[in-house]
Amino acid sequence: MQLIRGLSALPAFPKGCVATLGNFDGVHLGHQAVLRQAADQARKFGLPLVVLIFEPLPREFFAPHAPVARLTRLRERVAFIAELGVVDVLLVLRFNTAFAQLTAETFVERVLAGALHTRHLVIGDDFRFGQGREGDFALLEQLGRQFDFSVQAAATWTLDGERVSSTRIRSHLTERDVAGAARLLGRPFTLCGRVIHGDKRGRQLGFPTANVALHRRLSPLRGVFTVTTTLTDGTVVNGVANVGTRPTVDGQDARLEVHCFDFDRDIYGQMVRVAFCHPLRDEQKFSSLEALIAQINRDVVAARDWHNHAARP
Repeated sequence: MQLIRGLSALPAFPKGCVATLGNFDGVHLGHQAVLRQAADQARKFGLPLVVLIFEPLPREFFAPHAPVARLTRLRERVAFIAELGVVDVLLVLRFNTAFAQLTAETFVERVLAGALHTRHLVIGDDFRFGQGREGDFALLEQLGRQFDFSVQAAATWTLDGERVSSTRIRSHLTERDVAGAARLLGRPFTLCGRVIHGDKRGRQLGFPTANVALHRRLSPLRGVFTVTTTLTDGTVVNGVANVGTRPTVDGQDARLEVHCFDFDRDIYGQMVRVAFCHPLRDEQKFSSLEALIAQINRDVVAARDWHNHAARP
């Protein structure tokens, strides 16, 4: 998969392409179905599949003071889309004031028809685009006839009667229902980030932790969980993690702190992927450091027991 940032770096598509676009936050089962549907059409037409995503997400641009917790950073979206193995070109478009002011017709003319030479477009029938969200599926069909591309509605994906959506996944995560989120994602929910130096408080308490930079204003998860951590070299380590502000020590910013079991390697600076397996408890404030240490001991025992049980055939 080729990653392209901005229209100026886009390669030429002399015969056109099949395209789809959206936020794809989470790259959940519904998104995967859309991408595979578009890939099937690309093979049918004998054309490359180009996927357009936006950064920041449009809702983050329009409501910066009321952001929704992301399921995936840009790095994670790119990785999960690439791992599907069906996309030829992933085009990341900067969502800024100039982009937000494009009318629906101008967006189609400049981007879909002009830059991509789209021959076929796969899109959700509830998709809205353009200034003031004026563009819809019917307008795309109309403009498709004008600019010589066909438009196909992407099927809504349901699982056990539940519509798969990023909103529904966030709802599961808010309740610490990581199993429910994983069912809709098609994989465990993960947070990805670089291991950074912290205040070494975990080591002082007897439980050294890897501090993972979240680079997100809101985390969809809070609490203590059993986790697995995948390192840059592919090594997977069991452990327990806390996501939150650490109220017992008067923490302010949200952090992800992971205690890896039976592990003593220097991984500062590494990008790691932390998968959330099972909830243990909500984050809470303890009356003393001694009470916190006692609870961490119980968390570690519970997490080890869970991992040992999960590993049994």
